[in-house]
Amino acid sequence: MTEPISERVTLGNTDIAITPMGIGTWAWGDGVMWGYGKSYTDADVRAAFDATVATGINFFDTAEVYGLGRSEKLLGQFIRESGQMFVVATKFMPFPFWLTKNALRRALRNSLKRLGMPRTDLHQMHFPLPPVPVETWMDAMAEAVEAGFVRAVGVSNYDMKQMGRAHTALAKRGIPLASNQVFYSLLHRDPEFNGVAQLCKDLNITLIAYSPLEKGVLTGKYTPDNPPPGPRKNIYSREYLQKAQPLIEMLSDFGEAHGGKSPAQVALNWTICKGAIPIPGAKNVRQVQSNAGALGWRLTDDEVAALDELSLAVKA
Repeated sequence: MTEPISERVTLGNTDIAITPMGIGTWAWGDGVMWGYGKSYTDADVRAAFDATVATGINFFDTAEVYGLGRSEKLLGQFIRESGQMFVVATKFMPFPFWLTKNALRRALRNSLKRLGMPRTDLHQMHFPLPPVPVETWMDAMAEAVEAGFVRAVGVSNYDMKQMGRAHTALAKRGIPLASNQVFYSLLHRDPEFNGVAQLCKDLNITLIAYSPLEKGVLTGKYTPDNPPPGPRKNIYSREYLQKAQPLIEMLSDFGEAHGGKSPAQVALNWTICKGAIPIPGAKNVRQVQSNAGALGWRLTDDEVAALDELSLAVKA
């Protein structure tokens, strides 16, 4: 893309305007899953941030556990040095040994310190972990909003019932549930079948899709003879990658029909056509530019339907 992205969509029932795609920063500082410090460095991540700014994408997603806080630190540093405003989402991990609302307050203060910001635009519960009830955490989130430390509240990895409970608890305080961030890709379509996507539509809750490229599988660069490195090699078997090849070929064919788009760009566009906000990761400039190429055009309804049908044949 040559012109910065100008399109904006509203985050749930809030006044927060974001681009139809964001950037996920899980890999910024994570050496276990993504190989941070080996195959890429802070300099690569900084260049990826600068490239994102150039595209016009204004939405960044991070979490306190990404890189044990390093992702938040890097993102905050880059934003301060840029002198520009962005929409920043982070997450609180409700570990089972954190049993009171004070845990969320402490974690939020630490996230804000790492980010170097007075408040977060979107604060999300990372998982619905037991034993603390959904309602208790939503009360803590509402208090953070009322205190001015959080603009909007989201959840992540919540099923339909948990999301409904979170929505109801926040509504009692006059606060909307802005989003639910879930694993959603052409190869992982559970939100379409378990009621989450439909409830998001019914309640105007934004569905944010993490791992929309299936950890790189939908880029087409991995094959049965060239599996992904690290832990991902154990997630995606040779048989799985073999089954995925016809889908990758269809992505490539549709990309050619839309002016030479890559399989990754088509896969991201599919996610947008489904009404979700994808947040692919970006460790370097090339990945940022590839991600941005998914915007500014749309697959046809027939193409989306064809991808839907073929994707069902690929099972892990």
